Amino acid sequence: MAVVTETTEYVDFWNEILVPKFVRWKHILVDGLAHHSAAVFPRLEVPAGGRVVDVGCGFGDTAIELARRVGPEGEVLGIDCCDAFLEFGRRDAAAAGIRNLRFVEADVQAYPFEGDFDLCFSRFGTQFFENPVAALRNMRRSLRPGGRMVMIVWRSLEENEVFRLPKEVVSRFLPPPGEDARTCGPGPFSMADPEVVAKQLEIAGYEGPRFERIDALLRAGETPEEAVAFQMALGPAGEIVREAGEIAEAKRPEIEAALTEELARYRTAEGIMLDTSSWMVSARNPG
Repeated sequence: MAVVTETTEYVDFWNEILVPKFVRWKHILVDGLAHHSAAVFPRLEVPAGGRVVDVGCGFGDTAIELARRVGPEGEVLGIDCCDAFLEFGRRDAAAAGIRNLRFVEADVQAYPFEGDFDLCFSRFGTQFFENPVAALRNMRRSLRPGGRMVMIVWRSLEENEVFRLPKEVVSRFLPPPGEDARTCGPGPFSMADPEVVAKQLEIAGYEGPRFERIDALLRAGETPEEAVAFQMALGPAGEIVREAGEIAEAKRPEIEAALTEELARYRTAEGIMLDTSSWMVSARNPG
């Protein structure tokens, strides 16, 4: 089901540029991000038979877990602007026999919610909204009075080694993206500052915002070579490579060699493991 009637440059960028890369690296992204939601799920106030909306649900793994938690009498709605992601969720839910979950391709900023959900959840899906306050306000409108919003967002780049380190290496060889670079929205670290986000939540009509830190190791690849390929495609380092175009291609061998040398230092029995850090942000809809 799709309710998208028009797209923005950010949505177009996701569908045209990022979706194929995310699909290629799905095994790293889903496994890595799951460490953060796994730390949050035990603390979610999800009643059996409750109704939950999962915003920016991507491949649908969190929506599927939420559907299991509310049970067959509950209901989960997964929303994302990329239907190519949602197709994975639909297939996985069907294979697992989950029937209390539906996925909708939509822009959360404009989706016509009816204010009847107990929980509005998002894992790394809110940092890319074109208008964060408008989107947060509409997410609040999804909730019944007293309903809870919980989102997981990255802390600063400096506190996320898995993104910071490769960017530093790539920046030795390539210029930063220009002001005219295409982007997926404000960016993965746009909600890193608790004071800024608390103000956004206040303006959007929430009450009682709370911030809880989550630290986790993320496997950036099974081998240094896989980790290098992943970093060259996505994240801050991948953005620099993409925007540098022909310059990046000409320097690719030496960039890859430098990244391989650096990332090999983080090799463990489980793969290339680097630190990540996020905020669990929660707030309530006062009604």
